[in-house]
Amino acid sequence: MLSSPFAVLQGATPHAIAHRGGAWEAPENSERAFQHAITLGFSFLETDIRATSDGVAVVFHDPSLDRTTDREGLIRELTWDTVSKARIHGREPILRLDELLESFPDVRFNLDVKEPNAIIPFVDTVRDSRAWDRICVGSFSHERLVRVRRLAGPRLATSLSPKEIINLRLRSLGLPVRWKPPKAACAQIPISFGAHILAESRFLAAAHELGWQVHVWTVDQPDVMSQLLELGVDGIMSDRPSTLKRVLDGLGLWPSFTPIDSAA
Repeated sequence: MLSSPFAVLQGATPHAIAHRGGAWEAPENSERAFQHAITLGFSFLETDIRATSDGVAVVFHDPSLDRTTDREGLIRELTWDTVSKARIHGREPILRLDELLESFPDVRFNLDVKEPNAIIPFVDTVRDSRAWDRICVGSFSHERLVRVRRLAGPRLATSLSPKEIINLRLRSLGLPVRWKPPKAACAQIPISFGAHILAESRFLAAAHELGWQVHVWTVDQPDVMSQLLELGVDGIMSDRPSTLKRVLDGLGLWPSFTPIDSAA
């Protein structure tokens, strides 16, 4: 397991990361879910960032309100005043990013910037909150992630984009690849992509050689968690934080709560 020059990834490893706050144990991406994970002892939470039509960065996974709330509509087409009235599972309010960072000042966050219109609200909010050192950013869009890096600068930790993960995979297999590795912090991967296994020893070795941690998502089965930990991954994201804690604790790997200086 690898240490990192980025503050957000320093401290005890493997990192235990509650995916969407722990979506199987509380309403996903809600303050209730985040607080539940923190009560369990988690100091690293994963969530998603979108933006309203009037430029407010909000904590929400889907493009629309339809699946998880009592309202409908695309978030990017709605004002914050409208979105703020929606309730997750009919009960929990949607958080703004600034509220999340203020409510949990000692917590580290893995943030997935979901759409282009969320980039500037995200960067502005993190800058205003002085929260660079406790955030790692990912995206399924290479172009979106490159723009976040350019606007935020080298202090912000980011994961690799899918395109960059493919290049790293080719490198791990000893195949020729013309690629200048980015100044990233980690590779965040599923166990496999189609029939291709990503979470295996050669991929880990290639990432570690370049100074990148490897985090695996989204893992909910105890036996799979144990296998990945034996492999030597640097972090696991799970919708079942209670299960992940139990597995880590049983192996003597449960990390202590490690607060980070939010004023740095």
